[in-house]
Amino acid sequence: MLKTDEVLSLKEHPEHLEGAPDVYVHPTAIVEPRRIGAGTRIWAFVHVMADASVGKHCNIGEHSFIESGAVVGDNVTIKNSNMVWDGVVLEDGVFVGPNVSFTNDLYPRSPRLPQVMARYRDRGWLSPTRVRQGASLGAGAVILAGITIGEFAMVGAGAVVTKDVPPFALVLGSPARVRGWVCECARPLRFQDGTATCAECGTTFVTVGTSIERVRS
Repeated sequence: MLKTDEVLSLKEHPEHLEGAPDVYVHPTAIVEPRRIGAGTRIWAFVHVMADASVGKHCNIGEHSFIESGAVVGDNVTIKNSNMVWDGVVLEDGVFVGPNVSFTNDLYPRSPRLPQVMARYRDRGWLSPTRVRQGASLGAGAVILAGITIGEFAMVGAGAVVTKDVPPFALVLGSPARVRGWVCECARPLRFQDGTATCAECGTTFVTVGTSIERVRS
């Protein structure tokens, strides 16, 4: 067992990894892809399957599982005990809190049942999910298959997301509904006459129909 200071200072490459400087893989992790993005850290009891894609400067917490076909962009944080299935795409800068539940099949059955074997002979059953740049998923959220979560949106803890989430939206509850709007820096926005300026970073937004847009400088 490595001591804490040894873990934090260790920069070693598993023998099968190619061209990945400063990747840290905990000794208990199973990492099957030949390439992991530079600077990524993979902690205890994680399993990354072959044909999964993991980008640069990610942090993948303990007891997480990334299935073949999943895509993790750059600068993504995946906290402990997450399962990222085939068909799930986490774009750059996404935050996934602990115990978020992803799905990828809207009509799941065991593929070993004779009644449904034909359905699973190709990938037509797969309903892809995409979490766009900078979005955050709170602890224990449930994300149904086939959904897109917009850039810099925020999903509250324990929310059950059953439909697409607009960019910058704050969604809460079961089923999740838009309860407000947040800035790229995550601070809540307060609109007056269709305009809001973030009190933290000064970014300005305007309402456009039922959504909002950032004002380009």
